[in-house]
Amino acid sequence: MIKKAMILAAGFGRRIQPLTLNCPKPLLKIGDETLLSNTLKFIELLEIKQVIINVHYLSKQIIQYIEKKNFKSNIKIVEEKDKILDTGGGILNAINHFSNEPFLTINPDTIWNLNYLKEVKIMEKNFFKNRKNKCLMLVVNKKKSFDKSFKGDFNLKNNLITRKNKNKLDYLYTGIQIIEPGVFNDLDSNVFSINKIWDKLSEKDQLHGLESKIDFLHVSTLKIYKSLLKKNLNIK
Repeated sequence: MIKKAMILAAGFGRRIQPLTLNCPKPLLKIGDETLLSNTLKFIELLEIKQVIINVHYLSKQIIQYIEKKNFKSNIKIVEEKDKILDTGGGILNAINHFSNEPFLTINPDTIWNLNYLKEVKIMEKNFFKNRKNKCLMLVVNKKKSFDKSFKGDFNLKNNLITRKNKNKLDYLYTGIQIIEPGVFNDLDSNVFSINKIWDKLSEKDQLHGLESKIDFLHVSTLKIYKSLLKKNLNIK
């Protein structure tokens, strides 16, 4: 079973400016919850007790926020002080906290809700069913995305993720995956996108996916954020 999770919270949130000029994106609110608190409470419902959060942009605000709140999880902050390391580099920088065991990574940009619990549990079951699994991500058909501007990231066939037909990519990454620490071995850089890992695994047919059936609500741009606020979402 998955024992640890990592929340990626280091980004600049440029597409949400000017709201993120003085507030890190994970601390923006939807209803009564911030994106970060909603994600942390979702992780608690998954019964994952240990959480890593990487921070960089306006990091002190996130650190102070975590210190003030009484979250149930054991939370460790990993600060990228000198420069932002991107999504893959951020995970690599925190990899020593995962004891060489598979772990979950999650983006707080997605509006996680109770409906996702069943899908993540299926992910977990499928991942551990075959110990050769290196990475399993939750993807969704772009037709189910609230933000209709997304062009698609992947294709999904027989539970394998591919980008071979780049003219027709129908699936989006929801923001949650289970991944083996070993896939980060032998890298020649410490600043890189997680796409570098995904592409490497996909070429070897080692990148697996599960299709989500849930409407995909993701804070992508200022316009989308304002539209989501108008929906009066109940994200508990």
